[in-house]
Amino acid sequence: MAYTYDRVLKDVAIDDAELLVRDALAEKGFGVLTEIDVQATMQKKLGVEMPPYRILGACNPGMAHKAIEIEPRVGAMLPCNVILRQVDADTEISAIDPVASMQAVKNADLDAVADQVRDLLRAALDAV
Repeated sequence: MAYTYDRVLKDVAIDDAELLVRDALAEKGFGVLTEIDVQATMQKKLGVEMPPYRILGACNPGMAHKAIEIEPRVGAMLPCNVILRQVDADTEISAIDPVASMQAVKNADLDAVADQVRDLLRAALDAV
């Protein structure tokens, strides 16, 4: 089972792709709780050069609330990460597959929530 859902935005710079992704996530009820500029962090901490790479921690509050009610420790696996990485002139966007990540929890009630979140994330990425 793949653990991410991926799209490539042809000839779209990462800054433009990030704006599109944020808007699409918001349309599906997600907010961005965390932002990590991996490229800048690797440069600062390790002196390593790499192409632009960002991680957005996306959260749909309604879905997160349902999941936490079902399985209180599931917060250790939240938020849903969405990555943007520059590949030549394109930007690849990848979102975690919540169904794949929740397989470790073994809770059928949580599986239903993960299915809903997966559908929302895919719809957001497809709208970009």
